[in-house]
Amino acid sequence: MPRTSYDAAYAPAAPAEPAAPPSSEETVALRIADLGARTGPEGPSTPAAGSRAVPEGPGAPGGRAARRKASKRHGKHGGSDAGETHGRQPAADTAAAPVSRAAARRAAKARKPGAAVMASRAIGEVFITTGVLMLLFVTYQLYWTNIRAHAQADSEASSLQDDWAKGKGNPGTFEPGQGFALLHIPKLDVVVPIAEGTDKKRVLDRGMVGHYAEEGVKTAMPDAEKGNFGLAGHRNTHGEPFRYINRLKPGDPIVVETQNKYFVYKMSSILPVTPPSNTAVLDAIPKGSGFKAAGRYITLTTCTPEFTSKYRMIVWGTMVEERPRDKGKPQALVG
Repeated sequence: MPRTSYDAAYAPAAPAEPAAPPSSEETVALRIADLGARTGPEGPSTPAAGSRAVPEGPGAPGGRAARRKASKRHGKHGGSDAGETHGRQPAADTAAAPVSRAAARRAAKARKPGAAVMASRAIGEVFITTGVLMLLFVTYQLYWTNIRAHAQADSEASSLQDDWAKGKGNPGTFEPGQGFALLHIPKLDVVVPIAEGTDKKRVLDRGMVGHYAEEGVKTAMPDAEKGNFGLAGHRNTHGEPFRYINRLKPGDPIVVETQNKYFVYKMSSILPVTPPSNTAVLDAIPKGSGFKAAGRYITLTTCTPEFTSKYRMIVWGTMVEERPRDKGKPQALVG
């Protein structure tokens, strides 16, 4: 056999030349092809023979690009998953820690108001209740008593006038509490019944004025030839018919109307303040009135200052006209 053939047949094979590294374009193309092969619809596949495996470590370009995209995405939406959970208390940490019975009792005792707080609350409630009661009482005294007294006085005046029209009156004979005349004070727009006696419940609190007829302070009737006709009335509450008698001036008319006559007086003087015990103002010649001799007088008495009963205010008048009813009203009541 020729030597050349033997050498050629049995000589060791020459090592293969290493393959040239692919260019950058080929590398990109292989990656794309490899990615398509690995992620194709048939699932992951083995790289073709002779191809180079795509590095998947942290230094691979594709990994870096993915991380950059992920970093941008996380930064846009508020950070990574770890950042999104940063600052949020885990569910396990937010659960209330169990407390002992002793701690629960101490907490309940701390929430319970102390004795001082309870006492202050009780005192406050007492003050509020007292204030409400006082307000109700004042409202009753200032408003309701006037409403009720005016209704009672108007009813008594109507009844009295009906009796006069029917001739049922009996001049000069009256029972305590019985109405027998009407008092007119034109300047004050007052028209109020006059009843016998000065009993508070039966006369004064019903909105009427009372004639002093009790023993010790008994005064004359208007039709007496001489004498002092004394009257008492409330200045405040219960109809307050004498509320403004302090406004009367000398010469202002005061008229007493009875079943048969009108008795016209002219206001003459006033005593602004005097003790309640000064009954001399009701004498036939009233003390302090300025009258020097017996005559036909009228005396109006009421409490002062307003809303108290500490002192008395006195107004006097002297009769200037006695007019029968069948002759019509006196000039003081006309117009």
